Amino acid sequence: VQLQASGGGLVQAGGSLRLSCAASGRIYSSGVMAWFRQVSGKEREFVASIRWGAGTTVYADSVKGRFTISREKAENTVHLQMSALKVEDAAVYYCAASSTWDTGPLNYKLWGQGTQVTVSS
Repeated sequence: VQLQASGGGLVQAGGSLRLSCAASGRIYSSGVMAWFRQVSGKEREFVASIRWGAGTTVYADSVKGRFTISREKAENTVHLQMSALKVEDAAVYYCAASSTWDTGPLNYKLWGQGTQVTVSS
């Protein structure tokens, strides 16, 4: 299975952007899909995750209420709807897959290539 992220771009602060991550193969119900982000020189940071089967979600405090993670089972795709974007949300965003319900990046063995999100003030 490979992950292909898309949807990044340049947006003004306060604006919205939707990221998508398409998996090339089947995602099992027990699987977890997540979004992380990374700024150059800093550690990769958890953003949000979703249980593929149940649809349970969890968010980082910094994005709670502004970002929404969702999945389309039929399309093997996970989305990250980002609203009320802030300058500090700018980063390379990565989608990832895991078999465990965890927010630590080391537990995710499958990663997409990353998509750049730039937020202008």
